[in-house]
Amino acid sequence: MEFLRSVFQMLDASMERPTMLGWFHIMWLIISIGGAIVLSLWHRRHPADRQRKVLLITTIIVIVLEIYKQLNFSVCYTEGLSWDYQWYAFPLQFCSTPMYVGLLAALTKKGRIHEAACAYMTTFSLFAGAAVMVYPGDVFIDTIGINIQTMVCHGSMIFLAIYLMATGYVKLGFKTVLKAIPVFAFFLLVAMGMNEWAFQSGLLETEGFNMFYISPHQPGHLPLYSNVQAVVPYPWSLVIYIIGFAAAAYVMQLLAMLVWLIARKISQKPAVEQTA
Repeated sequence: MEFLRSVFQMLDASMERPTMLGWFHIMWLIISIGGAIVLSLWHRRHPADRQRKVLLITTIIVIVLEIYKQLNFSVCYTEGLSWDYQWYAFPLQFCSTPMYVGLLAALTKKGRIHEAACAYMTTFSLFAGAAVMVYPGDVFIDTIGINIQTMVCHGSMIFLAIYLMATGYVKLGFKTVLKAIPVFAFFLLVAMGMNEWAFQSGLLETEGFNMFYISPHQPGHLPLYSNVQAVVPYPWSLVIYIIGFAAAAYVMQLLAMLVWLIARKISQKPAVEQTA
C-alpha cells in the first residue's frame, strides 16, 4: 500500500504552470509538427503500408496517458489510498474522440468504416488538436504528468493528421469531410444522451458533467460557443455548434490542400533551358 501511495505521489509531481508560447508549449508544437514531417518523409523513402501501425502505436500511447490522467484525478493518496471518480473528466469530450477513432482506424481493414475513421482524423480531429495546440487556454495546470498528457493527446491529433495526408493515405477534398461527418454525428449523439442521463440522475449537479460542453442544463465553457449559448436558445445553439464544427473541419481540408499545393510548387524543379 505504501508503495502504491509513493507511485501516485510521484505521478502527481508538480511544475511551474506552463504558459502560452512558453518553452513547454513551443516544444510540443515542434514535436507534433516536426515529428509528422520527418515520419512522412521517411515513409515516402521506404513505401509500405505502415499507416495502420503508426495509428495503433500512437493511439495506444494516448490511451495509456488517458488512463494515467483518470487515475491521477480520482485517486487520493494523502491519507492512505481512496477512490473518488471525477465525472467531469470522463473521457468523452470532443478532444477525446480521436483516441477511440484512431484505435478503430488502426484495427479495421480498408472499407467504409476505416475510411470514415481516417477522414475524421484529418478533419474534425485535426481541428480539435490545432485549436488547443495553437491556443492552449486553461489546459495547463501545475502537474507535470497531466501537462505532458494533454500535449501528447492534442499534439497527436496534428501529428496523425499531417502524416495521413502527407503520405497520401487520406485524400484531400470535400468528400473527406463528408465521410467524417457520420463519425462526428455518432459521438455527438452519445454526448447528448450522456448529458441528459447526467441531468436526470442528478450527476450534473454534483459533478459538473458536461460532455462536448453542449448540455442545455448548464452554461458551456468553450470559447465563442459559450457566448452563443448565452444568447441563442437550445436547440438552435446546438445547430450553430454542429455547423461551426463542420465548417471548421472543412477549413482544415482547405488549408491542407493549400499547403500541399505550395509544397508541390516549391518542390518542382525549374525547367533547364536547352542551349545550342
